Amino acid sequence: MLLKPIKTKKIYEQIVDQIGLLVAEGQLKPGDRLPSERELVERFQVSRASIREAISALEMMGLIEVRSGEGTYIRQVNIDSVVAPLAWMLFIEKDADLELYEARKILEVQAAGLAAERAQDDELKDMFEALEVMRMDLQIQRLGEDADHFFHYAIARATHNKILIRLMNTISDTVRKTLITSRSKLYEDTNTPEKLYIEHCAIYEAVKNHDVERAQELMLDHLVGVETHLAKSLLLAE
Repeated sequence: MLLKPIKTKKIYEQIVDQIGLLVAEGQLKPGDRLPSERELVERFQVSRASIREAISALEMMGLIEVRSGEGTYIRQVNIDSVVAPLAWMLFIEKDADLELYEARKILEVQAAGLAAERAQDDELKDMFEALEVMRMDLQIQRLGEDADHFFHYAIARATHNKILIRLMNTISDTVRKTLITSRSKLYEDTNTPEKLYIEHCAIYEAVKNHDVERAQELMLDHLVGVETHLAKSLLLAE
């Protein structure tokens, strides 16, 4: 039986969670003023340092605005305030590779379908150029993580969905790091590089042919295969 240590949240994180929940539930709305620092200390029964840490975190997440001499206010929610917490989480979570692949399956399978519906000539050209770089990397036995990343991001752009594109852009640094990790492990099998290249080519053909179901099916198979291999590698490394 695998048991994991219990992680206790820091005080400021609990404050952030409570205020975030109040915003999500509509009890705090854009333009509302938060109580003063002294009032928050009394209500939460915590130190001033914890309140200040929470305020700093909420400001970094884009949820609040601190106005000098006026107070602290809830900001208007926009796409930046939605993705900023995700960027922060990805920055501080160092062991989220497998969880990232789960998220990529949710985002990129649907993205492949939308790209098959909406991709324009310039986006198809970007995908094809990424494949050409992959092919050349294959010949000189390079990992090719940059071309891999560029290919998947080109598919995201081909969706013409601004939120999806922004989400992909937000996780791009973590995706790039994961690609280096996963490809270095995958390439331990000499047959894998060519297999990955063929998989990407097949996805491209499905998108170019506007075959929505096929594009989604191939993208899912590709991500599941890489995720499975990465999970096995991590298990063996423990």
